Amino acid sequence: MTSSDDTPILYSYYRSSCAYRVRIALNLKNIPFMIHPVNLRKGETSTEAHKKLNPKGEVPVLIIDGNKLAQSIPIIEYIDETHPTEPRILPQDPYQRYQARLIAEIIASGIQPLQNLCVLKRVGEDKSAAWAHDFIKLGLDALEKALEESAGKYCVGDQVTIADCCLVPQLYNARRFKVDLTPYPLMTAIDERLNELSAFKDAHPNCQVDYPGEEN
Repeated sequence: MTSSDDTPILYSYYRSSCAYRVRIALNLKNIPFMIHPVNLRKGETSTEAHKKLNPKGEVPVLIIDGNKLAQSIPIIEYIDETHPTEPRILPQDPYQRYQARLIAEIIASGIQPLQNLCVLKRVGEDKSAAWAHDFIKLGLDALEKALEESAGKYCVGDQVTIADCCLVPQLYNARRFKVDLTPYPLMTAIDERLNELSAFKDAHPNCQVDYPGEEN
């Protein structure tokens, strides 16, 4: 499935951190794309139509170059590999590339899945906020330590990387769950600098076509 002019289509939910990452990456590469909103709270990822795009019933899904891509991290790597223009989202230096992937992995595997809507529903409404809060804090503790070794202006030196694409959405969620970010001066300073960049501003949940007008 592609649009009539072959513009990439991103199946996205405004505050899905995984979709947020991909929006940032597309913006960094100056790739025009269309948003196809998918409402997680209404169960729209569970429909047969959506499961044909992603059998796991998740967002994001990116339709690009005639391909159907799922899972945010490999989507971002695909974008970088097929659009090898600056900025490179994966650094050229092997060790810096490792550092960027390490930070992305801490977030994408070690924090974000534990705050997913489907997980919080299983935990139960009365416990979900505390669950998300505790696991986000645990992950951020490890993340701040990793940044002590890699950070410059951004997560890995002075180049925006896949790590930054993951960091900003995660801190957005941390604030939603009222995590005290005072103990994390490195990441909050990086987050502040990143959110001054248009690629990050335009990807923010409040700027999306499906943003409902207030957080809920």
